[in-house]
Amino acid sequence: MEQNNAHKTDLCLLDGGNLSQVQHVVLVLSGKGGVGKSTLTTELALALRHVGKKVGILDVDLCGPSIPRMLNVGRPEVHQCDSGWVPVYTDAQKSLALMSIGFLLEDPDEAVIWRGPKKTALIGQFVSDVAWGELDILLVDTPPGTSDEHLAVLENLKKHKVDGAILVTTPQAVSTGDVRREITFCKKTGLRILGIVENMSGFVCPHCSECSNIFSKGGGEELAKLTESAYLGSVPLDPLLSRSIEEGKDFIQAFPDSATFSAINSIAQILLASLQKA
Repeated sequence: MEQNNAHKTDLCLLDGGNLSQVQHVVLVLSGKGGVGKSTLTTELALALRHVGKKVGILDVDLCGPSIPRMLNVGRPEVHQCDSGWVPVYTDAQKSLALMSIGFLLEDPDEAVIWRGPKKTALIGQFVSDVAWGELDILLVDTPPGTSDEHLAVLENLKKHKVDGAILVTTPQAVSTGDVRREITFCKKTGLRILGIVENMSGFVCPHCSECSNIFSKGGGEELAKLTESAYLGSVPLDPLLSRSIEEGKDFIQAFPDSATFSAINSIAQILLASLQKA
């Protein structure tokens, strides 16, 4: 994926607050780790970019910032302008912007051992001090659970419009049970639930492309019914997707005819329709 770190000063001269030209803000949440939340955030951003949207990703998973690697942007130097930090762009057209703590660590293997107040302060800076410019959608990738980071994001975004949250689960009962807590969190904080995505829903054979349910299936859809939430769709385990993520390649561009691409693209289209109705 081509990278362009030549940040121009025109972005720094935009009037208004740093989120004033962001049309929609969507949080991506999960009740537990390992459900593929960052993968889904990355693929949704790429799918939205491929239909002509300008997208940003704010990575507030402070202890596990994996999205820079997934987008193959390395560890570029983050520049500052009069409006704050300039995000890192993944393409020459500046259609996909990213900000992550991964860009601020001197050593990529460095552990972020911070107490709550320091995390809260950095998230406040991420929300207020990144010069995003014009964006159709800003996706906020959060850590697992319902902790300080989530509260800090909502607290700092309260003066801006937050459209809602996408909840990511896997089919197993353990995962859907954790997402129930996330749903409770959304209701208590007044955060609109845009829908639930079931990730790792079956396994796509790399030889015959048949999808087998190696875990279980339907947990996300059933959870959506029980909690009266929208069901956005399911994404299978696909070795081609996993390889693309590991290599920092654009899966959607490389495999546009795959069933997995179709699933991700469908979720992106449903999300866009939901945001337009908001």
